[in-house]
Amino acid sequence: MIAPLRKFLLPLAALGAIAAASPASADANVGLQVLRDYNLFVLGDLKSSSNVEGRTFVGGNLTGGSSDYFKHNGKPMAPSSAPGLTVVGSVSGGTKNLQNGSGAYVGGSVSSGMNLNGANHDVKIGGAAQNINGSKGSTITVGGPVGGYLNANGATVQTNAGLPGFSAGLQVQATDYALGVKDLSAYLAGLTLTDQVSFPLSNRIRFEPKTSGNIAVFDLESTKVFDKVGEIQFLAGGFDTIIVNVGGATASMTKNFIGNAAGLGQHVIWNFYEAQNINFSGSFYGSVLAPYAHATTNNFIEGSAVFGSLNQNGEMHLGAYSGAMQVLSAVPEPATWAMMIVGFGLAGSLIRRRNRQLAAT
Repeated sequence: MIAPLRKFLLPLAALGAIAAASPASADANVGLQVLRDYNLFVLGDLKSSSNVEGRTFVGGNLTGGSSDYFKHNGKPMAPSSAPGLTVVGSVSGGTKNLQNGSGAYVGGSVSSGMNLNGANHDVKIGGAAQNINGSKGSTITVGGPVGGYLNANGATVQTNAGLPGFSAGLQVQATDYALGVKDLSAYLAGLTLTDQVSFPLSNRIRFEPKTSGNIAVFDLESTKVFDKVGEIQFLAGGFDTIIVNVGGATASMTKNFIGNAAGLGQHVIWNFYEAQNINFSGSFYGSVLAPYAHATTNNFIEGSAVFGSLNQNGEMHLGAYSGAMQVLSAVPEPATWAMMIVGFGLAGSLIRRRNRQLAAT
């Protein structure tokens, strides 16, 4: 079946992501793994004064007020050896609190201060750092000098370590993942429509898959659809994966979810494949894929979230995508990268397989 013509009218950036696909680039299966492993993934800068329950990856700098990471409170998540917080750039602003032995990898410097809450953190900082409170059983390795205070509190500490190749490895990882989530967005946007939305009430939009199979695909030509309704309802009917492709450059998500919305993040992917700006004012359910958008959150999102850049004022709650779409080819998964970064001096020598595919089981 051929996807509607409109599906091919993607933003130039998305077309570029497709054209860039090569043996050395990421593709859609890497993007899918990013959704599974990270509660929050930001390609560029993250400004946060809130918390993330699962793992966070920041491709740029982390700024903002005091914020918490890996604050999962025992909620289930995909197993991974990746740290709770990864920042490719530098960390500044208010103190960053690492919870539950999450650990952190930072390619640049840390000027904000950092608290390690709970035992057995693995913290690696490529540049200089200051004002660190360690914890029992933790390992803190700093590539440059440490200023202010460094309270080991039972941690093993090494400073001026150099960490050759560490920051470069993080940069390659970020590029790989960024291409992956862009490829995934373009892939999902090209899927053939399987179901139509309905409007059971004038103020409500309903997503109710009725076709057979494990994957349902809905299509909203424009975010203007949300301007006409105040309520969102899903009647999943046992469907494992629901894709909602949403066109339009801007979106304001202030709608109420009707019924039991818990768990939608594990099965629903909202693909804002054209979005450049998104404002989440209300609570939002479902995993969000918006790799080209600058987003602002003022309430929680339950599910995986991918943004180009983010001003985070609301919490990110666990419930990452865990549906039946499977990656069939053997590629480095996000969980594997944590073991590859240290000593990653020859990052440019990675060889990626060309032929990969994304399938539903």
